[in-house]
Amino acid sequence: MEPKARSALGVGTLLIVLGVFFLVTRIVPNILAPFSWPWIVIGVGAAFMIAALVSWTPGLAVPACIIGGIGGILLWQNVSGLWGTWSYAWALIPGFVGVGVLISELMEGRPLKGLVDGGTPIVVSAILFFVFGSLLGRHVGGFPAIGNWWAIGLILIGVLVVLRPLIRRKDGGEK
Repeated sequence: MEPKARSALGVGTLLIVLGVFFLVTRIVPNILAPFSWPWIVIGVGAAFMIAALVSWTPGLAVPACIIGGIGGILLWQNVSGLWGTWSYAWALIPGFVGVGVLISELMEGRPLKGLVDGGTPIVVSAILFFVFGSLLGRHVGGFPAIGNWWAIGLILIGVLVVLRPLIRRKDGGEK
């Protein structure tokens, strides 16, 4: 299928899904009552992912993961009431990018490239989250501050930095 046809298929599918959603909410006004507003953000991310899969446009996986991930953070904060965690929860966003890159590369049939290119921002994001969470937050995921555990994160990123050139060499060398 040509890229233009795939794009049209993806956009059309997205419009159909949104249209069905809005029609159902108009016909049954209280259908969303059990859901809080962050579910809308998660739904937009899911719509992007559906469009990526239906139209086989791997690049849409990245914004899908970013939007859905932010929606997940907002849902957790809305349920827990811990809105102050945003002072360090933002550090998870590069990890969402990494997950999107990983999915995109898997769709392209390049799993090793996906692990390397997507794994780096995931590891960096986790380390940033633990560092800022231990410095700025009283709670990380409902648990007390992680104190010195962020040092383990630094070790993990060092291991990733050391292994990354070795993995690329096996994959065919540098680009």
